[in-house]
Amino acid sequence: MSNRQTVKPSNRFEKMEERYFPFEQLEVYRLAVAFATDIYRVTRPFPADERFGLTNQLRRAAASVSLNIAEGRGRGGDKEFVRFLMIARGSLFEVMAACQIAESLNYLLPDDHRTVRTQAHELTARLMSLIKKLNPPSP
Repeated sequence: MSNRQTVKPSNRFEKMEERYFPFEQLEVYRLAVAFATDIYRVTRPFPADERFGLTNQLRRAAASVSLNIAEGRGRGGDKEFVRFLMIARGSLFEVMAACQIAESLNYLLPDDHRTVRTQAHELTARLMSLIKKLNPPSP
């Protein structure tokens, strides 16, 4: 048994962490993490021979959505953030295209496809709303 004690972070550290990882406060980021988690869940029963094919592609693209939101938020300003949000949106579209292929191959159950599709619609709407907020049209 270890003699180490678990040290609870101070309130000061918790406040500092919020400042250093502001992407975690974004609802669109939390939705993206939930979306990626669900993609991992629905791809679990895919055939083993797809592990390095469609399964991997779906999982990487789904994870890329939240990763790009986080990376973009950590960049210099709104222009860079918008660029990364657009990349996240592209990854989301990639997931949806791959889901259509997976369903046509009977790897993805129709109910799971509907669930993922509903999440993707919500996530797309949130991404576009944030993009428009950060990058309003020129007068």
